[in-house]
This record gives sequence, C-alpha cells and structure tokens, in this order.
Amino acid sequence: MDARTARDVSDLRQRLSAAQKVCVLTGAGMSAESGIPTFRDAQSGLWSKFDPMQLASEAGFRADPGLVWDWYAERREGVRRAQPNAGHVALADYERRHPGRLTLVTQNVDDLHQRAGSREVLRLHGDILLDRWLESCPHQPSLTDTSRAVSGRPPKCPSCGNLVRPGVVWFGEMLPEGAMEAAERAAFECDVMLVVGTSGAVWPAAGLARVAHEAGAHVAILNPQPSAIDDQAHVCLRGTAAGVLPGVLEGV
Repeated sequence: MDARTARDVSDLRQRLSAAQKVCVLTGAGMSAESGIPTFRDAQSGLWSKFDPMQLASEAGFRADPGLVWDWYAERREGVRRAQPNAGHVALADYERRHPGRLTLVTQNVDDLHQRAGSREVLRLHGDILLDRWLESCPHQPSLTDTSRAVSGRPPKCPSCGNLVRPGVVWFGEMLPEGAMEAAERAAFECDVMLVVGTSGAVWPAAGLARVAHEAGAHVAILNPQPSAIDDQAHVCLRGTAAGVLPGVLEGV
C-alpha cells in the first residue's frame, strides 16, 4: 500500500468510526471473489451462444422455459457451493459492532451476505434461491417451495399449469416493492457510503452514489478497476472487497 492509499484508508476509517449512518452498495465483484460468476461470466461454455434476453427475461422464459430453468439451476448450485469471503465477513462484523448504523444494499441475488451474518439486506435484484409463480396462481397463492408443484423443468401447478420461475428481477421488470425507495433513503441519510465491487453500469442502483454525494455524504468506491461512477466518489480504492474491506473496517 503506497502512502497516499494509506492516508485514504486512514481517513475513511476515521469517518466510518464517527458516522451515525453508513450505507454500503455491493455488486457482482463482491460475489465473484467467492467463486460466483458475474451475469456475463455465467454465460460461458454451453451458455455462451445464448443472448442475455433469452436467459433473463420473461419473454425468454416463456419461449423456452426448460432452457432458462436449467441455466438458473446451474447458477443456483454455484451459489450453494460458494462461501462468504473476507469482505462479506468484515461488513457483517461491522454491522454487529454498530447495531442500527449500517444499511447494506446489494445488487447480488445470492445469500452470501446473510450467511456471513448480515441481518438486514436490501436486495434490489431479488433472490436466486427463491421460487415464485410466473403468474398469480388461484390454487396456491403463496408459493414457499415447489413441493406441491408437479415436478419438471420448470415445475408447474397441477391445477392450472402455471409455471414456477426463479425469484430474480429480469430485464424489463420492476424492482421488489419498496426496495429502491429504502435504498435511496439510506443513501440520502448516510454520512459515509461505500460502493463495493460494482462497475456502476446497472441502473437505478448506480444512481445511489450520486444521491449520497449530493446529500453531503463521503463516498468511497472500492473496486479493482475504474467504474462508471468514479466521478461521484471522494476516494477510489483499487482492490477487491476481500482484499480491502477487512483493513478498512477491522476494529472500527
């Protein structure tokens, strides 16, 4: 670590120690360190010939439900095998030391933050391990698992044929109700915002850094490469979540 980076880290630690409210936004790079491919990287091998709209849209699912279901089944297995990394643990430990101070917002659809110990996580893009109906089902309005659905790829309602789909946000879909509003409120109210492991190219999540910056928060971006929202940061720390977050948060 060079002298300038060391000063930036020391300043950030002091700000985090004094902050009343902290907002953290995490992206795909956070989970990639645990071995979960980013959305684009997951379209490799067998899946490299498919357009994203075939694999991550309602239209694509309706056109070929089995294809999309199998791709998500493979991704789900990868999530289940993965383990939280040191960055996940550092955030969870900071939250535990400072109850009520941290709001964690994630673009990731895995459960690594929760398994690391983070209790309150705003999941902007849904939950890949959750099943839900493609359409409202009059026979089983609340689907908590697929035990009552006919087996298949994907499972379906034995009464009306309604299909089960992954509980993620596909292209063109609304974010979970209230999630973005809560995230914007956390960004507006925070004293310090950390943006970790995201390219800043996915909206509306990428706009949270601007919300925090314009409200007077100190914005720090932690990412190995430059991001599309670096101009909103007071400081950019070049490194991975697992490599940088423990040193920033430990003992703060």
